[in-house]
Amino acid sequence: MECVPLEMAPYAAAGASAHKYSVIVPTYNERKNLPIIVWLLEKTFRENSLAWEIIIVDDASPDGTQEVARQLQGIYGEDKIILKPRAGKLGLGTAYIHGLNFCTGDFVIIMDADFSHHPKFIPQFIQLQQAHDLDIVTGTRYRNSATPRLPSGLTTPGGVHGWDVKRKLVSRGANFLADTVLNPGVSDLTGSFRLYRLPVLRHIITLTQSRGYVFQMEMMVRARALGYTVGEIPITFVDRIFGESKLGADEIVGYAKGVWALFVGI
Repeated sequence: MECVPLEMAPYAAAGASAHKYSVIVPTYNERKNLPIIVWLLEKTFRENSLAWEIIIVDDASPDGTQEVARQLQGIYGEDKIILKPRAGKLGLGTAYIHGLNFCTGDFVIIMDADFSHHPKFIPQFIQLQQAHDLDIVTGTRYRNSATPRLPSGLTTPGGVHGWDVKRKLVSRGANFLADTVLNPGVSDLTGSFRLYRLPVLRHIITLTQSRGYVFQMEMMVRARALGYTVGEIPITFVDRIFGESKLGADEIVGYAKGVWALFVGI
């Protein structure tokens, strides 16, 4: 299959104007990244004539992230940029739970604020969801084509840029472990760039017990167990531009424990 750059394949979603897309963006010390990711999101939604809002869940960042978010509200409007801070660093999973309380769209997109997830893939998420009436679309670093098939057929192979060999091996190993033990039916369990129907996300999130980075994995395992339909779009994952990664040894150990807990409990 010939790979066509996304910027050469503009997509106008049929019937997309009937839907609204809420983006939940958890932040901690993302002052430098936030204005650019918001600009890219606004550009993507505007060019594809999509209704949107961004819910920023900030965990008391000491670098001024909340002040930047307020400035963005002045630029794009408080109906588009919704700041819902929390009192401290409470974890990724609970950030999504908190943000979900303020979503007014009928679809929810979850993604990182650090450019690891580029908004240019969102139109393909939406196209795949609409073509196959899917409940969830998740980005994958480990496929070369969409599944089910994207009607346009235009995708770029998934991949990772900016990681050293050690981190790539850790990621591959984590996904291999989860795939072997849990058989979730998706190629990238540890990814966190996803599109959900709002009621589906609300249902799954009420059942999810994990927190931190295991949260994403449990969400997908439970979605499959509940019979929800899931599609995958290849994405290019780029390591963060500004700031430091929040993944440490404790998260890796917690992930392994989480795989076992899901194997026993689901």
